[in-house]
Amino acid sequence: MTTAALTSEAKDLLYREALLIDSGRFDEWLALYAEDAEFWMPAWRDETTPTQDPDRELSLIYYKGRRNLEDRLMRLTSGLSTASSPLPRVVHQVTNVLVMSAAERVMDVSAAFTCHRFDVRMNRADCFFGRYEYNLVQSADGWRIARKKIILLNDTIPTVVDINAI
Repeated sequence: MTTAALTSEAKDLLYREALLIDSGRFDEWLALYAEDAEFWMPAWRDETTPTQDPDRELSLIYYKGRRNLEDRLMRLTSGLSTASSPLPRVVHQVTNVLVMSAAERVMDVSAAFTCHRFDVRMNRADCFFGRYEYNLVQSADGWRIARKKIILLNDTIPTVVDINAI
C-alpha cells in the first residue's frame, strides 16, 4: 500500500475517533481499540521532558487493555460521578496526520490535536492541545488503535480532564 493510501486510512480512523468521542458514541469509539490497547497520557518530568515509563513514573492517564477503558467509560457515563455529570461538550480537531513508519499490517502515526471543552455545570470553556502518537494495527475488519499516547502540551490543568476531553 502506498504512503498516500496509508495516510488516508490513518486520517479516516483518527477523524472517526474524534467524531465518535465528541458525539458521545462511546461503544463505537471503544470498538476502534484493540483488545490489548494502551491509552496513555504521561506527565511532565520537568519543563521539557515527559515521563517515559507508565509503570515507574507518574502519568496523567494510563489504561492498559480495552477492558480498563470500558471500566472508565462506565464510570464516566453512569451518572454516578459528580465530576462527570453532565458530560462536558467537546470538539476535537485533529491535524498534521503523518505516517511515521509502516510495515505489514502496522503503522505508527503522529498527529496534532486541539480539544475545546465546555463544562455546563461551571459555565466554563477550556482548551487542551498537544500531540498524539498512535500505533495502529490492521485487523480483519479494518485498522485498530493498539496504542495511543497523548502528549498534553498545556498540562496546567484547570479542571478535571478525562478521556473524552484530550
